[in-house]
Amino acid sequence: MIEVQNLTKRYGSHCAVNDISFRVEEGEILGFLGPNGAGKSTTMNILTGYLSASSGSVRINGYDVLEDPNEAKASIGYLPEQPPLYLDMTVREYLDFVYDLKKCTLNRKKHIAEVCRLMHIEHVYGRLIKNLSKGYRQRVGFAQALIGNPPVLILDEPTVGLDPKQIIEIRTLIKNLGKHHTVILSSHILPEVEAVCDRIVIINGGEIVADNTAENLSAQFSSDRRLLARIAGDEQRVYGILKHIPGIADVTTCGEREPGVFEYALEPDEGADFRRALFTALAKDGFPLLGLKSMEMTLEEVFISLTREQLPETSRKGGNRK
Repeated sequence: MIEVQNLTKRYGSHCAVNDISFRVEEGEILGFLGPNGAGKSTTMNILTGYLSASSGSVRINGYDVLEDPNEAKASIGYLPEQPPLYLDMTVREYLDFVYDLKKCTLNRKKHIAEVCRLMHIEHVYGRLIKNLSKGYRQRVGFAQALIGNPPVLILDEPTVGLDPKQIIEIRTLIKNLGKHHTVILSSHILPEVEAVCDRIVIINGGEIVADNTAENLSAQFSSDRRLLARIAGDEQRVYGILKHIPGIADVTTCGEREPGVFEYALEPDEGADFRRALFTALAKDGFPLLGLKSMEMTLEEVFISLTREQLPETSRKGGNRK
């Protein structure tokens, strides 16, 4: 559905994007991450046809963005970080304008009503956009991206300005849209990306430094595969139970964390998933399992590790001293 091959973008002597390639399949939600200045926004602007590439190609829904720009752009619904709103229009006028601009052929009244229902903006349909809160402006911006029911959605920081309840609603909406659309989602809120996206691409210094699922990235860049279990009960008895659970290669006690509650680091056998056996064994002897978490790197830790800027040699050594 989206195919990027050997994409490069130069500004004079500066290479903003350096020979990157990736695919996004139909019905896939891709998280596209990178720090400021990494080339993320440049790449997204090329995908939407806003910028031209220095070399390489981008195909959207089978259409080359350079050779067939109208067909490629017609396949995209784009929500930039700052939605392109006309503040002196009402929501109705603006969505009608976008409908005409996109040359949409769907039933106007029915289609716009459905988009408004999805974005929960029916009750502000007749209000001026300039009188809406930032959150509702963001919703209207999202609505314009959905006009025409494009097969590809490119969303740049779609939850900016939304309150926690609205963020959950938009996350659910994106997941549902991913069943029938191809979605590229860019966000600085990494738990949001982890919750919504099927796959993650991380770009840094104009190059792709990671391309995998969040789970596989955590496993790939972490040397610690242990699970940390918090269990209530006698430490020695619990330790004895843990040592005999199939799939657990090694157990390390980590001490008392609250009265009568101890933590244990559990090393799994290669490829083993002992979670159900752990729960069953503890429940059988009446020891409550109060918590279980991975000690692998989080997506945030992976992101920081892959995009950490290299300090100049003098800075790493403490700088030049006179």
